[in-house]
Amino acid sequence: MPRDVAGISAEIRHLARARNAVILAHNYQVPEVQDVADYVGDSLGLSRQAAATDADVIVFCGVHFMAETAAILSPSKRVLIPDLEAGCSLAATINAEQLSAWKAEHPGAVVVSYVNTTAEVKALSDYCCTSGNAERVIRAIAEDKEILFLPDMFLGTYLEKVTGRKMHVWPGE
Repeated sequence: MPRDVAGISAEIRHLARARNAVILAHNYQVPEVQDVADYVGDSLGLSRQAAATDADVIVFCGVHFMAETAAILSPSKRVLIPDLEAGCSLAATINAEQLSAWKAEHPGAVVVSYVNTTAEVKALSDYCCTSGNAERVIRAIAEDKEILFLPDMFLGTYLEKVTGRKMHVWPGE
């Protein structure tokens, strides 16, 4: 960590103002990043901020899928991610090709993707949920419909338990 955190923080804030940028930081970021951010929160809250901002540029201090979601919600904005290596191990457990193959094994199934997925996987999904609304999403799907839930096997197993719905759950962790 650089010694002159205050100076670097001031320079970042100056550049953000000059470029009409908003800085969004996930709540797992280090305090120095959170301190320079305009908004700190979870992926859903930050996505809502991205969708509502008047800024021309969104600097997303989080992982790839979060920045992709911001870009989807704000297509006219430039979205930057400071750490190009910032990946999500859960999102990496399934890609679009794997989901397409899984769907082919279960024609007509409803695909419910947890938000921790890539834009390509979301595009192949019928619903995208967060941990906060996943139970409501599952309960809203007709009982006679088969459900493919991905990529979080722990959330999927929990949802089977609380909803009583048997689902095909991707083994992501």
